[in-house]
Amino acid sequence: MRNHTGITLFILRGLTEDPQLNILLFIFLILTYMMSISGNLTIITLTLVDSHLKTPIYFFLRNFSFLELSFTTVCVPKFLYNISTGDYTVTYNVCFIQLFFVILGASEFFLLAVMSYDHYVAICKPLHYVTIMNNRACHQLLLGCWLFGLMIVLPPLGMSFELEFCDSNVIDHFVCDASPVLEITCSDTQLLDKMILASAVLTLILTLVLVVLSYASIVKTVLRFPSVEQRKKAFSTCSSHMIVISMTYGTCIFIYIKPSAKEGVALNKVVTLLATSVATVMNPFIYTLRNKQVIQAFRDTFRRIVLVSKL
Repeated sequence: MRNHTGITLFILRGLTEDPQLNILLFIFLILTYMMSISGNLTIITLTLVDSHLKTPIYFFLRNFSFLELSFTTVCVPKFLYNISTGDYTVTYNVCFIQLFFVILGASEFFLLAVMSYDHYVAICKPLHYVTIMNNRACHQLLLGCWLFGLMIVLPPLGMSFELEFCDSNVIDHFVCDASPVLEITCSDTQLLDKMILASAVLTLILTLVLVVLSYASIVKTVLRFPSVEQRKKAFSTCSSHMIVISMTYGTCIFIYIKPSAKEGVALNKVVTLLATSVATVMNPFIYTLRNKQVIQAFRDTFRRIVLVSKL
């Protein structure tokens, strides 16, 4: 007979048991986390206070940064605490909060698709841009992104609360992700596995189709521009977004397409680490360093802060 005693604590295996590697990992994570917080908070603040950034694309970018900030804050500080104390336990509630935000990452794909549509309207229908991407339309699109994300999260998460953990409470990961949590349950997870897989595939395919259609129309329109400078400017406008799209979809491909079960676990850990640390640092820097408007807004805001401090 298996022990069906209710589990209140899980144990995370982390990434490595080597003390020296853990020290390096701690330094790496705390640096990337501080940079991620700084970068994403900068984007959120600038898009709120600067009048030049009160446009639809920065409205969506602000929400994208907020989602990135939430995701990395739920995962990284807890792991830093685990490394520093050697206590790799995580409570049942905290585990499922992490699981919620990990799955809610699906909203990022819908936001990226909406941002692609915004670029499409700006380049292909510039005369109708203000009419199409009005304030009401932007809020409706954003609401749709969050609703789709919650529709993907809540059903499997609700079923996860019914899972029983009998033989083990050790999760082979450094965060509570869906796959390693399902591996240690003694409940029948066939329906839940199919639901998660269907949601992931549907999200990836649907949003990728929207992104491809938007950029196919953009490329077709830009190639008709008579001036080389016009074409360069149009492609430069989309370049930052295309880099972030490549990174986000590439991460998911590496997570879900695994060479083998054993190698898949290690790959999942590494890619999740990159997604929670490097990607959340790179995204704000890609959008700021490659964007003259954001750089100018940062300079103007910094000057205002300096002037106020001197008064």
